[in-house]
Amino acid sequence: MGEMTDKAKGIANEAAGNTKQAVGNATDDHSMKAEGKAQERKGEAQNLKGEVKGALGDKV
Repeated sequence: MGEMTDKAKGIANEAAGNTKQAVGNATDDHSMKAEGKAQERKGEAQNLKGEVKGALGDKV
């Protein structure tokens, strides 16, 4: 995957994770909050991977 693909997937996962956390907070669903937090972290990692690929020229 290229830099932009990783960043786009990262942003999507962060957004989905934040949404799940908000739903979990609204419904007091602790497992939904935890799932959202995990998905947000996954998105952050994907975004970072894209940044690294951009800095190294997609050779990672």
